[in-house]
Amino acid sequence: QVQVVESGGGLVQAGGSLRLSCVASGSISSIYSMGWHRQAPGKQRELVAGISSGGSTNYADSVKGRFTISRDNAKNTVYLQMNNLKPEDTAGYYCNAYVRTYYSVQRDYWGQGTQVSVSS
Repeated sequence: QVQVVESGGGLVQAGGSLRLSCVASGSISSIYSMGWHRQAPGKQRELVAGISSGGSTNYADSVKGRFTISRDNAKNTVYLQMNNLKPEDTAGYYCNAYVRTYYSVQRDYWGQGTQVSVSS
């Protein structure tokens, strides 16, 4: 089994910063890509940022220049540094890891999410 656990959410004022962390653990042979997604009430889940095993990154237009995704392959951990937060960033943030397990299964694993709330 593979577990994905997020941490670091919270309540912050507009203009503030938060850093989210996500750790993947379990029967992991290798992790290909990792990413952060978010879902606000009444809205569809959307990709915020992704990072490949080689470090290539992609971002949603709405967060470019404010959010930075990074990864520590040795720790199976991905981070999301969020600066200049806006009320519209308020959402549940979910981490995913596309993993190859010891049993040669390749699939996405998702965490339970962490809440980010930005007050105006």
